[in-house]
Amino acid sequence: MISSPSAATKLSPEAHHRVAILALSKTEPMSHLAEREGVSRPFLYRQKRKALNAVEAAYAANDADVLFYLPVTEAWLNQFMVALVLICHSSCRGVHEMLRDVFDTHRSIGTIHNRLQAAAGQAATLNRSQDLSAIRVGLQDELFQGSRPVLAGVDAASTYCYLLAEAKHRDAETWQQHLAAAHAQGFDPDYTIADAAKGIRAGQKAALPDTPLHGDVFHIQKQCETLGNLLSSLAKGKTSDRQAFEEKMKVAKDMGRGNTLSKPLARARQAEKQAVQLACDVKTLVQWLSHDVLALAGPVQAERLGLYDFIVAEFRQREPLDGSRIRPVRTALEKQRAALLAFAEVLDKKLAGIARAWSVRFNLVRAVCMLQRKSPGSPAFWQAAESIAQEARRPIPAR
Repeated sequence: MISSPSAATKLSPEAHHRVAILALSKTEPMSHLAEREGVSRPFLYRQKRKALNAVEAAYAANDADVLFYLPVTEAWLNQFMVALVLICHSSCRGVHEMLRDVFDTHRSIGTIHNRLQAAAGQAATLNRSQDLSAIRVGLQDELFQGSRPVLAGVDAASTYCYLLAEAKHRDAETWQQHLAAAHAQGFDPDYTIADAAKGIRAGQKAALPDTPLHGDVFHIQKQCETLGNLLSSLAKGKTSDRQAFEEKMKVAKDMGRGNTLSKPLARARQAEKQAVQLACDVKTLVQWLSHDVLALAGPVQAERLGLYDFIVAEFRQREPLDGSRIRPVRTALEKQRAALLAFAEVLDKKLAGIARAWSVRFNLVRAVCMLQRKSPGSPAFWQAAESIAQEARRPIPAR
């Protein structure tokens, strides 16, 4: 096919781009492409060459090309130092080395510290002007910078940090002062959540006497899991002891003195059996506590309280076997019972509100909540979901 030279000149830039890509792709012969597009093959080869040149030029770009210039001022350097600490989590020494090695600029460690302190002062002034009345749930904890406590408070909904203060102490009086200052800015949540630290609880009771303080489940679960892991390790040690005695027993039998180790071996077997059983029991109790009592998707509060008391009673029953390790966990569970399960009352009220708003039975809303414990891709999830749907289609009996 011999095309008119004017055919190519009439193509738009977008069309030039398109035929160049088609020529590069090699998905069809050039002759077929030329005929379909109404252009000559030499034209296609020229477009292909231009596209190849553009690709080569793009990949051959010089990394030393200047992308942009920064007007580095003292104010910019101060901002950069703060950004390195807050965004990159750098230390003061890291900031010093960054400025020295990359910017060929010297700033002493003391200067960097002073800049950060000045920025912290400005931030504190801004923080004191914030309205904290929108916070409905406050999360409070104690962090440590070296050996110095840092009092922290975070809004559960937005993760806004309404309290972050380095303090000499973490006692009730210190917490009371900082919470009272936050209260003066409008901080009046529906409730707060914290661990069992005495300073937090006593300080909030003094500063916000009418605000409930719920317990966070993380620390008690961690304490229980640590106990379970420790007892499992001890059980493995008892198993190793028993195996060692059995090896010694074999050697002693070969030497005709097997009876001398029969009693120690029996005691080792009994110790192993007791340790393994205890570790297994505690592991089961810890799993029940985590999965059936403290999980967000769970039964109503009254049922949780019953299960909780059962678990505590089981811990108490096993205290004689290893009191030094089990007693602290059991005591912590007993003391924190009301605080740890306070969330269940909040959940029950919210689910009841959903049931009223949508005019559905409460047990169906609870069933949907419990459905979240199953994997969405599992057959069990869809079987339970179908069961809920069938129950929902049933008419509500007239009262």
